[in-house]
Amino acid sequence: MLTMAEAVREAMTIAMEERPEVFLMGEDVGVYGGAFGVSAGMYEKFGADRVIDTPISELGYIGAAVGAALSGMRPIAEIQFSDFSAQAMDQIANQAAKIHFMLGGALHVPMVIRAPQGSGTGAAAQHSQIVENWFTNVPGLKVVVPSNPADAKGLLLSAIDDPNPVVFLEHKLLYKTPGWEPVPEGNARIPLGVSRVVRTGKDLTIVATGIMVKKSLEVADKLSAEGIEVTVIDPRTISPLDMSTTFESVDLTGRLLVVQEGPSHGGFINEVIAQVAGSHVFGSLKAPIKKVAGLNIPIPYAPQLEKAAVPQVEDIYAAANEIVKTWR
Repeated sequence: MLTMAEAVREAMTIAMEERPEVFLMGEDVGVYGGAFGVSAGMYEKFGADRVIDTPISELGYIGAAVGAALSGMRPIAEIQFSDFSAQAMDQIANQAAKIHFMLGGALHVPMVIRAPQGSGTGAAAQHSQIVENWFTNVPGLKVVVPSNPADAKGLLLSAIDDPNPVVFLEHKLLYKTPGWEPVPEGNARIPLGVSRVVRTGKDLTIVATGIMVKKSLEVADKLSAEGIEVTVIDPRTISPLDMSTTFESVDLTGRLLVVQEGPSHGGFINEVIAQVAGSHVFGSLKAPIKKVAGLNIPIPYAPQLEKAAVPQVEDIYAAANEIVKTWR
């Protein structure tokens, strides 16, 4: 069973073997093998021309990636911590995301920006954020948040194929974690913009992303032992957001719980709630929609405070238990 880091490395290796125009760039991705070891061995395999150690300047090398993409290359640009994407936001949001539109489709920007996000490593407020909502509000960007190695590999291969920019956000706690299923061999792609039903149940629908999918599955196992069956849906791509699977599930279960690690205010799960509330399945609801999300605070350094700032299994369990048992 591959870990998330191994699956991402395998996807990048396959893409670079398939296409000579694909290359990897970023801080310490070469000789060092990446801050989290994701690109270990790739420098030795592909050389310094295709696995490029950049200066410590996100604005500079993301801008260089945009230029390379416009020139016919397909860069994979790793930002060492997703928080540092703020340094390059002009190149991401005002250049990469808009060039295809502003030039009437005459040019494409085929680039992937990979970055680890999330808490749990004691890295404090500037290295532990969930930043997905920064990008979902930018038209022209696709945003992918994989929850397991198999999806990470297939989605990353599709992201590299995409003719325009994709932001690919990997939770750092998942890097060393095997998934719940084997990673398929070969170069099979998973299409972007298609959600996945990870588990099926008749009593409650949970929509979650990233590491919260794993935690929601733990809750589903616990509730199953108590006679409550839960459907767990992973959108995988949160922009564009596929809601059809969620609509079908809510129509069946009549209950919806949405879960994200990032702060509740302005998070993508609010869009899930809004779309369900405005859809044909609203009348199927047997209970108010509930959400479990991070607190609207910077991530603390102290381990016990860091844990309290983001949802844990017990928080998801309490919300799921309430929505099912209170609203039968």
